[in-house]
Amino acid sequence: MTDAHRAQPDGVRIAATADVDDRATIRSGTRVWHLAQIREGASVGRDCVIGRGAYVGPGVRLGDNVKLQNHALVYEPAELADGVFVGPAAVLTNDEYPRAVTPEGRLKGGADWTAVGVVVGEGAAIGARAVCVAPVAIGRWALIAAGAVVTRDVPDFALMVGVPARRVGWVGRAGEPLVAKGDGRYVCPRTGAEYHEAAGRLTELPPAA
Repeated sequence: MTDAHRAQPDGVRIAATADVDDRATIRSGTRVWHLAQIREGASVGRDCVIGRGAYVGPGVRLGDNVKLQNHALVYEPAELADGVFVGPAAVLTNDEYPRAVTPEGRLKGGADWTAVGVVVGEGAAIGARAVCVAPVAIGRWALIAAGAVVTRDVPDFALMVGVPARRVGWVGRAGEPLVAKGDGRYVCPRTGAEYHEAAGRLTELPPAA
């Protein structure tokens, strides 16, 4: 860290140029980098990294060990579980029917629309410049490829690519594509962990005794 970071209680480090509302909660070990903004009522867990220019909207909830890369935009009321990764310039939206004005031509205010959020499960990763169109839920340990546009719920461990995003395979906790072994069984080439697919869902198998 540099001298441009303000030391806070519990090891929190906030860049002098970051904009963190006094009503936000930042837990121990978290680092907030240059030009990041964390709005009122947001909750950021332990040991998170909020990258340069990232945005965390009012009331957004981030778990522990979350990484928001540079210029990631997380709009309220998103909820990110522990260990979530959001890549550079990725966007989590919050408006199903976006308009600047009402049908009568009046500039919209907060009371003119209802925010809907993106929910991201434990360990999931959202690639650079991907867009998650709310309301949508991203399953545990899923991987959203760079540039993908997610418009529907994503199952646990799914590998999603394209516009709109579609599942092209499965990934394990290590993030690498799983290798099919037959009979619905898959194995992680890095860790050796095994998984089973049934009815379009993937579950982890217990380690062999």
